[in-house]
Amino acid sequence: MPIVLRNNEIDAVLEMPDGNWGAFEIRLGANQVDKAADNLIRLRNVFEKGEGTPPSVLCVICGLSSAAYKRPDGVYVVHMTALKD
Repeated sequence: MPIVLRNNEIDAVLEMPDGNWGAFEIRLGANQVDKAADNLIRLRNVFEKGEGTPPSVLCVICGLSSAAYKRPDGVYVVHMTALKD
């Protein structure tokens, strides 16, 4: 179930033992990456404005992309099959 914070939502959260956490959007196609990245950045900005600790990782998991990479805005894009093993 997505986490909702002031009309912002993310698909998954991964919390580390040290309290750091990552925010993840899951999309089927590569044509949806820009919108998903914008959602993640908007959510991070809410936290940076005093709503709590911002995520240490922003990542779009994509079902139909051909490579894993880090965008200029700092958002990682990872193909779903890269998560196995």
